[in-house]
Amino acid sequence: MTESTLLLLTTIMAVLMSSAVIMIRLKAIKRPASVKKIIIPPIMMSTGFLMFVYEPARLETLQIFGPLITGVICSYFLIRTSNFHIREGEIYMERSKMFIYLLVGLLIARVIVKLILGEQVVLPQLAGMFFLLAFGMILPWRIAMLYSFKKIHRKATRDGTLWNLSMKGERT
Repeated sequence: MTESTLLLLTTIMAVLMSSAVIMIRLKAIKRPASVKKIIIPPIMMSTGFLMFVYEPARLETLQIFGPLITGVICSYFLIRTSNFHIREGEIYMERSKMFIYLLVGLLIARVIVKLILGEQVVLPQLAGMFFLLAFGMILPWRIAMLYSFKKIHRKATRDGTLWNLSMKGERT
């Protein structure tokens, strides 16, 4: 298989996986939030760091910090568009059109960058860079979500607007 074919196939897979993530996020908004649902994704995603054990996937310093910093910058927009509200005695994430546009915009940017860098960077390193970008974006976003969730949970518990929910978001 040629490098161009491999790049095209991985780009198609990235688009399909990103589309699946967008659909999962849209469905998740319909269900109550919980601490577990907020913290598990970055914990599970952290297993991806094992890719750097594989020699061809190892990165130079600039290839590490560039994507991480870009991810943290992008997380700002996710943080700004992620809010919680109380509905029917439970905490839900607010649905925001900007949130969906942001995820689609990030997907388009990712494909464009991949097509540009795909000829200059070997594929395992490119995969590692995109992983760092995603992790750099998800970790601060989830930390901010956890902070917001706990804040609204404390306030709602004091006000009596929650219906017997523990901090785990499970009915007691």
